[in-house]
Formats: sequence, C-alpha cells, structure tokens
Amino acid sequence: MKLHANAPLGPKGRERMVLRVVEQGWSIAEAAQAAGVSDRTCSKWIGRYRAEGSMGLVDRASTPKRSPTRTPEDRVQLIAALRRLRMTAAEIALCLGMALSTVSAVLRRINLGKRSRLDPPEPPNRYERARPGELLHIDVKKLGRIHGGAGHRVTGRKSGMHRARGAGWDYVHVCVDDATRLAYVEVLPDERGTTVAGFLRRAIRHYRRHGITVERVMTDNGSGYRSTLHAIACRLQGVRHLRTRPYRPRTNGKAERFIRTMIEGWAYGAIYASSAERTAALDGWLFTYNHRRPHGSLSHKPPAARLRELNNLPSSYS
Repeated sequence: MKLHANAPLGPKGRERMVLRVVEQGWSIAEAAQAAGVSDRTCSKWIGRYRAEGSMGLVDRASTPKRSPTRTPEDRVQLIAALRRLRMTAAEIALCLGMALSTVSAVLRRINLGKRSRLDPPEPPNRYERARPGELLHIDVKKLGRIHGGAGHRVTGRKSGMHRARGAGWDYVHVCVDDATRLAYVEVLPDERGTTVAGFLRRAIRHYRRHGITVERVMTDNGSGYRSTLHAIACRLQGVRHLRTRPYRPRTNGKAERFIRTMIEGWAYGAIYASSAERTAALDGWLFTYNHRRPHGSLSHKPPAARLRELNNLPSSYS
C-alpha cells in the first residue's frame, strides 16, 4: 500500500484511534484530536471498522466501480491483435473507426505502445569455447584524452567545468580469448583499417607466446574491420573473421564485459594527470587482471590459471 506523503494515519494508527472510541470509551472528538484528524474522518473509520472489522481500515482502490465510457474488453483485445500485426495506432484507429487518442491510451495501458514491446526479448545465448584461441573477441573503446587534470567521473566536480575542445580521443583496442578470458590491450591513435590490422597481428603474436593458436576472431561491423587491409591481415594470419549481427552488441559480449571491467578498474580507477600517465598504468592493471584478479566466470580463478588448466602447462606465475 502506498500512503500519501502527508497522511497522518496508517492502518495501525487508524486501528488505535478507532479502539480508543469503541473499547476505551473516548469521545470521537478526543480520539480525532489525539490522532490529528477531523471528527468526520474519525467517524468514517469507526463506521468502516464496525461494518468490516480490521479489514475496513485498509485503503480502498480509488478506481470507480463502473466506467461506462471505458473501452469494452473485446475491443481492447482486437486493438492488441491488430497491434501485434505491427499496425500503428493511427492505422488501428482508422480500421476500427475509433479516435486516435483512445487507441493510443489503450495501447499504453496494455503496454504495447512501443514497437519494441511487440517482440519478446531474446533469451541470452551464453557460450564458451573449449579450446584457447578458438575464438578471440576484439573491440574498441574510445576514451577522451585527459586535458588539464582528471575529469568529473573521478573528481566528482561538474560545476564550472567544460569539455576540453580539441583534446581528441584515445582508442583502446581490446582482445579477449573466449575460453580463458586472457586479454590483450593497446592504446592507439585511431581505429582505421591499417591500425586494426596491425593490432590483430600483434595480438596473435601475443597469444602465440602463451601457447595459443588463434583460429577465429569476432568483431563488430566498424569500418576498420570491414576494410581490405583487415581482411588481408586475417588471411595472412590464417584466421577466420566473424562479425556480429547488426544492433546485436551482446554477440560480442565478452569483449563488452571486459571493457566495462577495464574502464572501472583502470581508466576511472585512479586520478591521472595526463593521458600518457593513464596509458602507462595500463600494463600493470592488465597483468593483475590476467594473472591475479579472480574471474567470476572462471570459478574465481584468473585467466592465466584457466589457460594452464586447458593447456596443461606448468605454472609460470606465482
């Protein structure tokens, strides 16, 4: 039950007021004054208590018992059926000879006002590759360059601050192995085809040093990943390039989740005086992520430990 913010009485207070009159012999005026309500209000609750007992002291619905002008239920069902055929409110109103405002109000009431509500949400498609290198997730995160000290995300100061014009962006290229979550990251000046192709080559070399042979890479549909240079790099490295479906970023969810962890722990996890200082701190944070930090999806083990389990490698890190 949701009471008004200024309501002087809740159910317990009403019961206390009523019992003072019914059982303790108080007058209505005395009980009303003690409860801070009018005599009329006190009498109302006494009447409800005598008629219905304690249940009479509970708030009643404010909707009317009868609504003669309310849209009939069979018409509401017809509106819903037409809406599920992806007809707009205007088309439904024209088809049924109803006012557009009435149809719109019905659609809002039955929660079909937005087109996105017509399709049920897709169930999460969780998967994990069995072999290290079977699939790498690659993505890019843009970070505004630091100009004149830390920003409001870290300091909390917003008033009097303006975004530094012309400061530009740092492009944080990330790569995450699906089976182990072992990550590789570089901060680069852009996300053009030549840049993403170079990052791919260096990432594959990095994983090769860890005993991982890369078979596939997954990216979004950014222009750099669709470039001829990136396609040539994939062929030369002998990897298959997969792209996510349009408007389905969750397909590359492991990269998205890693980016969120990285941003919270590294980019916004400390106060940096400059972009160069922030970039310099990346290697230390990344080593901790790969070799120290417990990962919830890996039974609270770091990615390096998961890699040793899958490859049956001797322990290389303490």
